[in-house]
Amino acid sequence: MSLNLLLGALLLIVAVVVGVFVVRRVRLLRAGGVNVALRTDLSREGRGWHLGVGRYQGDEFSWFRPLSVRSGPDRIINREGLEIAARREPTHSEAFSMPPDSMVLRCRAGGARDVEIAMAPDTLTGFLSWLESAPPGRRLPYAS
Repeated sequence: MSLNLLLGALLLIVAVVVGVFVVRRVRLLRAGGVNVALRTDLSREGRGWHLGVGRYQGDEFSWFRPLSVRSGPDRIINREGLEIAARREPTHSEAFSMPPDSMVLRCRAGGARDVEIAMAPDTLTGFLSWLESAPPGRRLPYAS
């Protein structure tokens, strides 16, 4: 009897944790989030991609991991000084770890390490619009 009770409690805990992650992802997407894959370790060719939710917050592009216990973003990319260094199609092995029909952008931001962001065509259009819509008076790097 106690084994069944323990197993039931464990199953309930797992269901609650999964439910919290699902609710978090839905809330991020409803708050203007977009599906984006991000890669920070560029030394491993074609590996290291993480799917997540990106959201524009003023001059910042915030990226959230879907299975993170953090309440805030896991990565923040500032628009100031951000430029697109390269644009490419994903390799065959990369295509499975990113949104469908994605385009990969290698982004360089000031003194920070380069990152690669993969996003679907409609998300890419929004990202480029956000990047190019800097407030008046700001120097805008070449964005596309």
